[in-house]
Amino acid sequence: MALDDIYKEVILDHYKNPRNKRPLERATVSCTRNNPLCGDEITVLANVEDGTLREVAFQGAGCSISQASASMMTEAVAGRPVEEALDLAAAFRGMMAGEVEPTEERFGDLVALKGVVRYPIRIKCAVLAWDVLQESLAGDGEATATSIH
Repeated sequence: MALDDIYKEVILDHYKNPRNKRPLERATVSCTRNNPLCGDEITVLANVEDGTLREVAFQGAGCSISQASASMMTEAVAGRPVEEALDLAAAFRGMMAGEVEPTEERFGDLVALKGVVRYPIRIKCAVLAWDVLQESLAGDGEATATSIH
């Protein structure tokens, strides 16, 4: 099986069986954003304690790329210190911009999304959840719904 096929399977698995797509009752931060070009909407909810993302969940709807990326993001950052999660978000954005070479060691399943860079219009779909995570962690916690253009 070709590597691209494996990556497609990973994306489809996260889309069809999303991880951590649920409400998070004890969320201490949350943020909602949408991508009007594609109709994607993502809310990221997190329970931050002592500078660590204890739990991370998402809710929303959209294309397979946005939903799979949100699912993978929750798995990648849960349990990490906030600074590590923000560093990974910046590295992920760099990977999607073609500026960071992805390795399985650093990115895990997230490398499956590197193929999206061949479709520039879909990059916003892949980074939406990561942008929402960064915004929810950067501010005072609760953010209001707006669009990312």
